[in-house]
Amino acid sequence: MVSHSSKKVYILGITGTGRAFRPSDWAERLAGVMSQFRPGGVPTGRHLAYSPWCVPSSVNNVRCVVVHEDLRAHNVMAWDFVMGFAKDNELQVHHGAPPHSAHQSHHDHHPKH
Repeated sequence: MVSHSSKKVYILGITGTGRAFRPSDWAERLAGVMSQFRPGGVPTGRHLAYSPWCVPSSVNNVRCVVVHEDLRAHNVMAWDFVMGFAKDNELQVHHGAPPHSAHQSHHDHHPKH
């Protein structure tokens, strides 16, 4: 069994009402915007690579973005942008381990503030 860091936040592409979020590549787009926020800053002369603090992924066949809380320590405005994106689009947010069911309501977990 894989251990999950409690410093991870999973933003799922499912709204609180259970609708799939569109466009289908939203996770890659959001992670692409956040790619400049990384340990050591943006490397020069390299191709675009996702930041280890904001990575597109899937949980239970649902697109998501895994955001590491180190992003908040590095740049609170970047953290607020990602969390605001989730809130503005009514996406489910889970702190700690990924949810067992991607269709779990966002009210069924206890977020850290």
